[in-house]
Amino acid sequence: MTTVFPRKSRQVPVFLLGLTVCAGTVRAADTTALTPPASIAPKPEHITVHRVSDSAPGHQPGGGLIRPENSVRSISTVSRDYMDKQPPMATAYQLASMLPGANVATSDPFGFSPNTNLTVRGLNNDAIGYVLEGTPLNDVAYYSGYPSQFADSENYSQVALAQGSADLDSPVLNAAGGLMSLSFLDPAQKAGGFASVSYGSFDTNREFIRLETGNIGNSGIRGFVSYSHSASDNWRGPGRDKRQHVDFKFLKEWGQGNRASLIGSFNTTITSYYPQVTMESWKADGIHGANNLAGHYDASNADNAVNYWRLWRAPERTFYAGAPVHLHLTHKLSLDVTPYAQFAYGNVPGGSTLTETGLYNGTQPLSDTLTLPNAQDGTAVVRANYTQRSYRSGFNSTLHYNTGWNDFVLGYWYDYGDDNEQQPFTTVSATGASGDIWAENSSSLIHLANGQKLLGGSFHTISQTNALYVGDHISLLHDRLTIEAGFKAVMMSRAGTNNVPGPQYRVASNSMEPLPRLGVRWRIDEQNQIFFNATTNFRAPDQTALYNTYDPTSGALATTGSADVRNEYSISEELGYRRTGQWIIGSLTLFNYNFTNRQISTLASQNGSIIQTTMNAGGQTSRGVDVEIGLRPWHHFSPYVSGEYLHATIDNNIASGGDLLPTKGKIAVRSPTLQAAAGISYDDGHIFGVATLHYTGHQYATFMNDERMSDRTTGDISVGYRFGDLSRLHKPTLRLNFINITNERSLSGVASPTLNAKDTTGIYGSTISGSAPSYYIGGGFAALFTASTGF
Repeated sequence: MTTVFPRKSRQVPVFLLGLTVCAGTVRAADTTALTPPASIAPKPEHITVHRVSDSAPGHQPGGGLIRPENSVRSISTVSRDYMDKQPPMATAYQLASMLPGANVATSDPFGFSPNTNLTVRGLNNDAIGYVLEGTPLNDVAYYSGYPSQFADSENYSQVALAQGSADLDSPVLNAAGGLMSLSFLDPAQKAGGFASVSYGSFDTNREFIRLETGNIGNSGIRGFVSYSHSASDNWRGPGRDKRQHVDFKFLKEWGQGNRASLIGSFNTTITSYYPQVTMESWKADGIHGANNLAGHYDASNADNAVNYWRLWRAPERTFYAGAPVHLHLTHKLSLDVTPYAQFAYGNVPGGSTLTETGLYNGTQPLSDTLTLPNAQDGTAVVRANYTQRSYRSGFNSTLHYNTGWNDFVLGYWYDYGDDNEQQPFTTVSATGASGDIWAENSSSLIHLANGQKLLGGSFHTISQTNALYVGDHISLLHDRLTIEAGFKAVMMSRAGTNNVPGPQYRVASNSMEPLPRLGVRWRIDEQNQIFFNATTNFRAPDQTALYNTYDPTSGALATTGSADVRNEYSISEELGYRRTGQWIIGSLTLFNYNFTNRQISTLASQNGSIIQTTMNAGGQTSRGVDVEIGLRPWHHFSPYVSGEYLHATIDNNIASGGDLLPTKGKIAVRSPTLQAAAGISYDDGHIFGVATLHYTGHQYATFMNDERMSDRTTGDISVGYRFGDLSRLHKPTLRLNFINITNERSLSGVASPTLNAKDTTGIYGSTISGSAPSYYIGGGFAALFTASTGF
């Protein structure tokens, strides 16, 4: 910034020049009133004042865990300052774990395993929307997010978590738990790149390289492409995870703010399964014994054989692509359009047994006698596959009419999904080998005499979403008062077929939900503001709720599907205060939710495979408070604290076995009353480090509150040194990350909640049998060394 002053002004006291000097940073204030009359102004000279940006490395508030916000809703953002100090394979969940309301359950230290979960204000990961620059990332059938598939952390510019709701124009269906917005770095103007190598505990290795094209000729296009390879042994039990990943972004900017980009991520992994445990098995064996898969195959012991780790390896391929475009059509009119596409294929297999006779295909008994290798007494060990092949495409378009103080929004979102799920079986050799873990090669699968595949289940679902939305953003009183109002009408249809013999073939479900919203922000002064919002959200049950499933040994109905599924609907309110001061940035948010037909995610065993499904928990009320505070760098130190108090209760008794469980007034599952996090960063431009501590209170795992997991405290430390430029190398950096420094051995989250763990007397006097919930075991201590450099 260049400010012009007359020579005489150099004799005026500094505060009259409108400059405030604080901690070595010079900031310019308004000097309009100080301009002298032209008749007395001598020949001017130029004084250049440089402001240290909050976005510069080592200068971000709270070490990169907080930033100033002006929205009508709560939102927390993680920026590069924090990400650059974390393990390079850290997922978006792990990067957001310090934010208020975020409760992350992991199964391994480095985030390779898909057995992970994120809850926000007690709402599960499938109640959260995930978008990468306007491109939706949620699973098309189950709404879940799989953060290890999203992108490499080196390519993020920020990870933002809106705890209460999604934006009006976000292309998501299930965001009662908020929205996680991921943004890529913009490609560099000059050709170059970035590379890193890492090695650490459990023979973990990772290599990453990003190549920047710079401006390509005179086209105005620039881009980057990155590739990473990583692998790690299981920290408990046998197995090894492998991952390869590609990210890319190409960008063109022209005119007055016109912008078009092409982004994408491709991911392929083979991960080893970490068994979830019951409370009984956790107390008996901890991280050892029966809580791990078998390292060696014993054909004479069926219990050992079905738990052989190679039968549980899960392969996955995903591809996300989007093309966000922003166009200024006229001085007042602009258009945002984002077409996108998604492809995913994976297999979630498990060891199982199969008899050679007496099987059923759906409800139809099979006359075939199978010939299975290594069968003993007519029963053989097999690999039960659960494959999902899904395609998704759509576009989101938003038209803005801006009059300066008023921004009127009109938009339309269309989404098409095609999801095909099957449960074929694969033979197992005497040594435990089983061909084609992808289950794509038909010759490796078990077939009937007529050539058809033996299937435990087969569903094919087409889903379509049409959403119309209209809104207005009004800025009054020189932007002191902001009012946002909007309305979104979502129409969702599903049509599917159950492709195994039985009474059910075609299924269909249609729903339409109106979603109004209102938000207000009042800026008291330059440093203080208050905000309020009221929003509505909905989500449909998982696709599995539509379909019958059958027992392959008896043909009996195992679960009953229904086209009359009830959508979850929620109304939420937030009232908050923010301060953006000279030193302190912080916020305090009170929130309240009311749910009907609350959808709770759980896991179920189906024909030897572990699948995700949902249960209807009726009504729920959740109230609480979030707080976060960060300090701007002071002598290179930047502390940060966050916390949450949550009181989430079940509003009604839940039906079970022809009776009602007395659940009214009980605490909701996965809803810790207290959470807190604290971190302190140091960065002087060369030496840097960050230490973090996270506490999560106990969580109930059953709706009857008759079983819970204990509270948990973990801590991480990162230290490193950043060199100056060396020849063509830009700021080579050495970094050490220490994860779970106390080697805390604990449960990290509830994997599969149940209604009641113990036998319970229902409202009408019958005995309702209990079933044990299952849990994730958190990863142990791990260390990782990383060397990186720009070029």
